[in-house]
Amino acid sequence: MDFSPYTSDFEFSLYDPDDSSTSKNVTCNNDLCTYRNRCNSTSASCPYSVSYVSSETSTSGILLEDILHLQTLDEDQELIKAYVTFGCGQVQTGSFLDIAAPNGLFGLGFEKVSVPSILFREGYVANSFSMCFGQDGTGTINFGDKGSLDQEETPFSMNSVHPTYNVNVTQVRVGTTVLDSKFTALFDSGTSFTYLVDPSYTMLSETFHSHVRDIRRPPDPRVPFEFCYIMSPETNTSLIPGVSLTTLGGGQLVIYDPIIVISTQRELVYCLAVVKSEELNIIGQNYMTGYRIVFDREKLVLGWKKFDCYDPDDSKSSGPKPVNYAVGLPCNSTQSDETSRNTAQYLVAPSLYRCRLDLIHLFFISLIFIF
Repeated sequence: MDFSPYTSDFEFSLYDPDDSSTSKNVTCNNDLCTYRNRCNSTSASCPYSVSYVSSETSTSGILLEDILHLQTLDEDQELIKAYVTFGCGQVQTGSFLDIAAPNGLFGLGFEKVSVPSILFREGYVANSFSMCFGQDGTGTINFGDKGSLDQEETPFSMNSVHPTYNVNVTQVRVGTTVLDSKFTALFDSGTSFTYLVDPSYTMLSETFHSHVRDIRRPPDPRVPFEFCYIMSPETNTSLIPGVSLTTLGGGQLVIYDPIIVISTQRELVYCLAVVKSEELNIIGQNYMTGYRIVFDREKLVLGWKKFDCYDPDDSKSSGPKPVNYAVGLPCNSTQSDETSRNTAQYLVAPSLYRCRLDLIHLFFISLIFIF
């Protein structure tokens, strides 16, 4: 079986520090160097090594600094050049050798070396950022965005040793059925799909199945989803059961994209896009679709609001925000859709402009074809 990724005209290129006049080595005496014990001298290049939970995936290499090009979202649209630190990968294993993160990973965590941490520490932005996930697989990222007063919020469930974007889910609704399912889950924009451990996985999937009227397809080892159904011409998407999560504090997250459609040579199949996990509960990109998700690292809350990533009126209705900066990503900018520029400083409410962020190249592929 061949998996054919969703294609795009996006061109990949390897980062070569020799081709960048602004590239700088991060030495072993830098505060961001956590592997000093592997250094031969303080002036040597700082090594890094990161291992991931899934598929024995890892990356290692050296740390570098280079310029991240930003643009304010106010009337001035000032261009900003901010140095950020990142890993220049030399040895990759696992999924990085196949389909994972073909154009690299953007570090957005609490660690000192992450992009939001650096931008905040250097005074460029407020200690918050947002990501907007469009229905078409594109979206925006907005550093410094603290969201709006009318957004839903829930506190992060913090681990002081290794802080992450964990939240507490207190209830799950599938169709008309309310499940007494309580769990803590990591909101991870770097994961395409949602992963749940038992008993939450079994409760959700079997309740979903009980509401579906279509014929269930036999399990396929080529597909990670257990609950898949044949999509007949008569299939009415309005009859596919909805899913929503209630979080600590009462905030409701309605899932706009709980299924994935898979094309085979003979038929269309739709699956509940949740994978059974042995270790972690992860709310992936598919459960964030249709929202602007705010990671407020100052208030330590997750915020969300239904959002059209490219509708200027939707942006203006969200209330005062800090002056934003935009990441220097390829833009498809038009007068009507002023495609995105996103990030932030402080002070005034900005005029919002946008630049297209092709999420399919930041995350795993979420549309599958089977031949």
